[in-house]
Amino acid sequence: MKARLIVAIIFLSAAVAFAADWPQYYGPKRDSTSTEKSLLRSWPKEGPRVLWTAPLGFGFGGPAVSRGRVYLLDRDEKVGDTLRVYDFATGKELWNFAYDAPGSFMWPGSRTVPSVDGDYVYSCGPLGDLYSVNINTHKPVWHKNVWTDFGGSGALPEL
Repeated sequence: MKARLIVAIIFLSAAVAFAADWPQYYGPKRDSTSTEKSLLRSWPKEGPRVLWTAPLGFGFGGPAVSRGRVYLLDRDEKVGDTLRVYDFATGKELWNFAYDAPGSFMWPGSRTVPSVDGDYVYSCGPLGDLYSVNINTHKPVWHKNVWTDFGGSGALPEL
C-alpha cells in the first residue's frame, strides 16, 4: 500500500487569511517575492500554528492560492493525477478533477504547481497532460499533452 503524506497548510496569524493571492509558481509576479508585511523573522519554539491538513500522496509540487481556494495536483502512480481544490479557511476539499495517467518514476508523485488565471486553473502532470479547467463548472475546457501534441517523440521523459 502506498504511504500517504499529510500536507500541512501553516500560517502565522489570522491576518494571513486575508493575504494576497499566490496563484502560480513563484507567486503573483513569478519573482518569489511576497508583498506581505509584519512576517515573523524567526519561528516560535513550538512552530507555527497548523490550521488544517489534507491527506495527499507523495510529491514535489506545491499549492497555488487564489480567491480563498487552494489548488494542488496530487498523484497516484497506479491511477493518475488529481487536481484538488480546498477551501483556504477550513481545509475542506471543495472539488477535484481526476484523469487517467498511470506510470511510475524514480521519484513518485506530482512535480508542479497549478496556475490560476481568472476563471481557469491550469495544471500539467509529470506525463505531460496539460489541462485548463473552469473553476466554476469544474470541467476541462481543453487538454493537450506537451510531449506528444507539440512534435515530441511520445516517449516518456527521463524524470
